[in-house]
This record gives sequence, structure tokens and C-alpha cells, in this order.
Amino acid sequence: MATGTLIFLIIGGVGVGVLALALLGTELLTFGHPDVDGPVSLEAAAGFTGAFGFGAAIVNELLGGRTAGMIAAAVAGGALAAVPTAWLASRLSRAARDMRTDPTPTRSDLVGAIGLVVTPIPTTGYGEVRVRVAGQPVKLNARADQPIPVGARIFVVEALSETSVHVENY
Repeated sequence: MATGTLIFLIIGGVGVGVLALALLGTELLTFGHPDVDGPVSLEAAAGFTGAFGFGAAIVNELLGGRTAGMIAAAVAGGALAAVPTAWLASRLSRAARDMRTDPTPTRSDLVGAIGLVVTPIPTTGYGEVRVRVAGQPVKLNARADQPIPVGARIFVVEALSETSVHVENY
């Protein structure tokens, strides 16, 4: 293996390592204003560096890069691979960052939910019910004005807290 190839592989490995850290959410470097992504995102720079290193290593090995001209051709081949990779990394990271999501459910979303009693609800005290909130099953502590047996369908009348509700038979 040529020395140039080894150097290009190290450059590519560093780029992939930084890209992995950037995609996992750690902000090592910022280009431009710290509150804004800036003209070049960390993901784009890391993608460029990784693709450049590995692309140049491949071209260098194919050419047998022993002369300055062959190494320059390897650098050009690496740059040719790196530009579209950087653009793609930038677009994908921006799409992931700007993805619309549903709002986090709150206790007001519990009111009106229909569910089942999983632990009997006594007259004085709490039992447990299972309801669906935002499509997810949620198990909550429940109070009622009258006893409600296991398996009964219930309707949430009031959210007493984030984890407890007042229910009635449905």
C-alpha cells in the first residue's frame, strides 16, 4: 500500500468519525454563527472529508500513486466523490432537523379518552385504567364516584394530574 493511500484512508476515517458524532447529536464544531447552521454544516464538512479521503485512496490505489502527478489525480478523484456526498449529507441532515413532529401529549389530551379498567376502582381510592392517548396505550391511576369492576369500559371526565384521572362508566 502506498503512503499516499494510507494518508487518504486516515483522512476518510476522520471524516466518518466526525460524521458519526455529528449525526448522533454532538456539536463539535460550528461554522458561522453558533445559533445558526451557517454556510456549511458539520455534517456536510464531515461527509466531504470522509468521501474525499476514501475516494482519493481508491483512485490512488488504482493509479499506483507513486508520483506527484498520480497523487494529484487521486486528489481530483477524491474531490469528485466528495462534492456530491457533502451536498447529500447537508440535505439529509437538514431534512432530519426540520422534520415536522406531532406535539407532545399533555394532561388535557386525557380528557375524553375511552379505555378499560385493569385494576378495580373502589369508591374511596384509586384503581388503574388503560386508555389510548395519541395512538399509544397509557396506564393511569383512576378514581370514580362509584366502584367500577375490571374490564369495564370507562370515559375520562377529568385529568387530576399527569398520571391520574377521574372516570365514569362508558
